[in-house]
Amino acid sequence: MQLNFTKMHGCGNDYIYVDCRDTGLPEQAAEWSRRLSRRHFSVGADGVIYICPPTLAGGDATMRMFNADGSEGRMCGNGVRCVAEYLYRHGLKRDTLEIDTRLAGRKTLHRLGDGMWQADMGRFDANPAALPAVGLGAGPLLHAELVAAGRSWDAACLSMGNPHCVIQWPDPATLPEGAALAALGPEFEHHPAFPEGINTEFVCVRDPHHLIMRVWERGSGETLACGTGACASVAALALRGVCPRGETVEVQLTGGVLNILVDDEDAVWMAGPAEVAFTGTVEV
Repeated sequence: MQLNFTKMHGCGNDYIYVDCRDTGLPEQAAEWSRRLSRRHFSVGADGVIYICPPTLAGGDATMRMFNADGSEGRMCGNGVRCVAEYLYRHGLKRDTLEIDTRLAGRKTLHRLGDGMWQADMGRFDANPAALPAVGLGAGPLLHAELVAAGRSWDAACLSMGNPHCVIQWPDPATLPEGAALAALGPEFEHHPAFPEGINTEFVCVRDPHHLIMRVWERGSGETLACGTGACASVAALALRGVCPRGETVEVQLTGGVLNILVDDEDAVWMAGPAEVAFTGTVEV
């Protein structure tokens, strides 16, 4: 079977996009994500995103996101911007689009210009049940003591529709990446405190309006960017009084920059690029 796809990315967080609006989610969704995401051996990506019919009345589409290991993710901030860009390029020439997700509700996307979208990411939740997290105390989890990789960490844990553990890092020169992140990230992802796994952000504060972030995503490993992770990082630091509310905070990721705003009611807004890398057809 020949499968048509579009390879897209937001700040280097790249997915294979498959338009399933006429057919619905394929039975092989998880298998295709495992096979096609393998870098060097197939198309290569952080996962596959299937653009499906809207779930609720008034929607434009539903995003179903599968990680490189075949597991289904709850939410992808870079992915939802790319879905909006795909829909815009394929006939939905509107500056506001409504995109449903399976587990994180509906997201409203606003077009800011060519390839630039702002997403209403909803409210964050720092209570243990939202992640879920066990054994870390009652929420909000702003300073949870977490023992991992042979040491104790001061963790901020919260949900942006998917679970995140944010670790403040003192020195940008030593932010973990590559082999160092590959050794450290799984210690958090598979920690018993997070029975469904966790995405982990290591964040250095340059100043209250500028952060540097590296990320280990559950099911995918190190990625060049994570939209919900950037949102979680700014939200966590806003709760800690480090970053301001109601003002844009720039998050520098390996693959680019996202602009995040957390308001006084815990709602989070994310703005950033959505780009097409190439289109193709692959045998599945």
